[in-house]
Amino acid sequence: MTPFRSTIAVLALAVLTGPALAHDAKVGAIEIEHPWARATAPTAPTGVVYLELKNDGETADRLVSAASPAATTVQLHTHILEGGAMMMREVKAIDLPSKATVELIPSGLHIMLIGLKKPLVKDEVFPVTLTFEKAGTVTVDVKTEGPGAMGPADEETDEHKH
Repeated sequence: MTPFRSTIAVLALAVLTGPALAHDAKVGAIEIEHPWARATAPTAPTGVVYLELKNDGETADRLVSAASPAATTVQLHTHILEGGAMMMREVKAIDLPSKATVELIPSGLHIMLIGLKKPLVKDEVFPVTLTFEKAGTVTVDVKTEGPGAMGPADEETDEHKH
């Protein structure tokens, strides 16, 4: 098969099979890197997704929603200090300034999975669809790390990034 024909075949397969899931992804000027979650207890009703968002564009954008078949409801959240205690609160959107990186991390911004349909199990992968105000929508694979993980496992060394 010629290089031209193999390229056409790959493109045709992509069109026929729908959007591909990827650990890291890009939509418009937004790069999504290292999506991960912590494993949950068997009866836990909630889970959390973390990732890194890089806006390489000349204009600001916003993450306006997320969805996943892993939970009945998915919300964008932050942690705030309220009355001397850290509390989680839903936010309407996560701002992505131009030429900036925004990290969704433990004790910071995150994606909350409410009403888990089954526990999140270490080494399993599930999809999350992210919708940006300007860049559009993309689905990424979220890898589940151990219950006490503080970051995604390094694919080269299998150690956690801190």
